[in-house]
Amino acid sequence: MAQVLVAGVDTSTQSTKVRVTDAATGMLVRFGQAKHPGGTSVDPNAWWNAFLEASAQAGGLDDVSALSVGGQQHGMVILDEQGNVIRDAMLWNDVSSAPQAAALIERLGTSPAAPAEDGEPEDAIARGKQRWVKATGSSPVASYTLTKVAWVAENEPENAKRIAAICLPHDWLSWRIAGYGPVAPGEDAHLDALFTDRSDASGTIYYDAARGQYRRDLLATVLAAAEGEDAAKAHTDAITLPTVLGPRETAAVKASPVFAGKEIEGGCILGPGGGDNAMAALGLGMAVGDVSISLGTSGVAAAIAKNPVYDLTGAVSGFADCTGHYLPLACTINGSRIADACRAALGVDYDELAALAAQSAPGAEGVTLIPYFDGERTPNRPDATATLHGMTLANTTKANLARAFVEGLLCSQRDCLELIRSLGADITRILLIGGGARSAAVRAYAPGILGMDVELPATDEYVAIGAARQAAWVLSGEPEPPAWPLTIEETLTGEPTPEVYAQYARYRG
Repeated sequence: MAQVLVAGVDTSTQSTKVRVTDAATGMLVRFGQAKHPGGTSVDPNAWWNAFLEASAQAGGLDDVSALSVGGQQHGMVILDEQGNVIRDAMLWNDVSSAPQAAALIERLGTSPAAPAEDGEPEDAIARGKQRWVKATGSSPVASYTLTKVAWVAENEPENAKRIAAICLPHDWLSWRIAGYGPVAPGEDAHLDALFTDRSDASGTIYYDAARGQYRRDLLATVLAAAEGEDAAKAHTDAITLPTVLGPRETAAVKASPVFAGKEIEGGCILGPGGGDNAMAALGLGMAVGDVSISLGTSGVAAAIAKNPVYDLTGAVSGFADCTGHYLPLACTINGSRIADACRAALGVDYDELAALAAQSAPGAEGVTLIPYFDGERTPNRPDATATLHGMTLANTTKANLARAFVEGLLCSQRDCLELIRSLGADITRILLIGGGARSAAVRAYAPGILGMDVELPATDEYVAIGAARQAAWVLSGEPEPPAWPLTIEETLTGEPTPEVYAQYARYRG
């Protein structure tokens, strides 16, 4: 039987990766990768160019039967009527919309149209957070797409008035891969061909994944800052939002979509794609009871749940996954770059950082890092900075600093884990993934700080694997995704060190 190939695309914050995969076994066949520009705002065309370069590195896609895209969540891509990008995409890690996020919470909490009801908090902010969670599964923070639309409406009203479509990074790249793109004035850009899935749409906070519907009224509320309430409502009704496809649905493509500069005769099936965290869960084959902790640019703890999860404090996001279930998730803006900051400060490489940390002891002799270098999302402190506590002349050593930075990284992920656990999640397995999981120091201290054994899947590109697995699933037409094996490289064990997290929690406040 001839080998059937599928492709998984990961358009992450840092790069685009293309994984050509055997549809039956999940085995890697070819791979390509191309970098993205740095920063928190990026021209989406850089993603298209990176896709073309990565596809060429992967040997082209002319023999691929199906493809799906996993992408960084929340990034705002706004298009005009001709399909042109209106302004650079504001990415998930752009925290400039923090004031808009706070205002959205306050507005819903103090709305005269919805006075406080029995059982709601007296505090307007707490009440606003609860109402947002009940409406969309999550409470506004600067990462989410709606807050970025609000920022544009308030700071760039002329750009806001030009919006004909709003989409996310994975939506936009999928649309381009499907053969669409900017057109000349008067031509049809086929904005109605934009598509997404539940997992990525649920990260916008203008989509209710539990009910399966967009909340255009919330969009109209933020656009009113640019054009007044009546005009904003009419404008919002006319804005194209991507069609939300089910987990196994195929997208509409042109007769001959273009892959890596080549037209593919007969086309290629495109899956709905998804948000990077949900795609990683699919790539790992996660089930209820599993939690993944991903250490990349950000740090993410995500669990699989059968039913919608509502955290009325707003700390845990009630996202959807890529299979029809849900993905309660807590995310930190600061991830593996915490260790990178320490390496830069001490002038060491990763191995030297681990060797230094090993010379210290749990708790770093009282030195504690609260690692909110770029502000923070969990907890929601967008204006915070990193702080070192407990330093004395005696304990301020390179070894203790190295240990404190690694422990601060892991304790911030323990915060996320505990938030998910507090919602009733029965956590039976922790999977540690991402570039930060390669650190010997992270591996050494993770079980002690997280409080249980940690499974270390073999280092791989799990977002791209998840996208490829979805492509194979859509291609097969089967009710369940293919059962691809997961290789566990090692089970990390260690004595619990609850005193480290307790010390961290005292300083974190």
